[in-house]
Amino acid sequence: MATRAHTHSFSKTVSGTFTHDEVIALAKRILKRRFRRGSALTSPAATKDFVQVELAEQEQEIFACIFLDNRHRIIQFEKLFYGTLTGSSVHPREVVKRALLLNAGAVIFAHNHPSGVAEPSTADRSITRQLEDALKLIEVRILDHIVVSAEGVVSFAERGFL
Repeated sequence: MATRAHTHSFSKTVSGTFTHDEVIALAKRILKRRFRRGSALTSPAATKDFVQVELAEQEQEIFACIFLDNRHRIIQFEKLFYGTLTGSSVHPREVVKRALLLNAGAVIFAHNHPSGVAEPSTADRSITRQLEDALKLIEVRILDHIVVSAEGVVSFAERGFL
């Protein structure tokens, strides 16, 4: 029977009959293996893929952080703030508390735009500056702020915003 189940799985892959939810679940499993605690972030593209899979299809805005050690190894990925369709309130104090608790040396911010447009807003740039100022006081570096939507991904670092 194990062979039959394996054959069924293989034919499902070949015929392309995965549902959208099955594809998302499989992508999450693969990317989470790369983003286990202690894994080093070696590829900006993989980081953007991970964040997009985690956040892009959410119906409300979610602000998350990838907390890293000084060698850019993952300590933890956390969804910290949940909002509405059009925004979420981000509190620098809470981000600083989590960074201290986790003994992070660096952080990558990420949030989604449920509207489908990944272009950073003025508010996105403003909160990033506030977070940068707050985290600088405790010597935690911001490596990037990634904005995702179902249609695309924008990196603050790639745009020269950081």
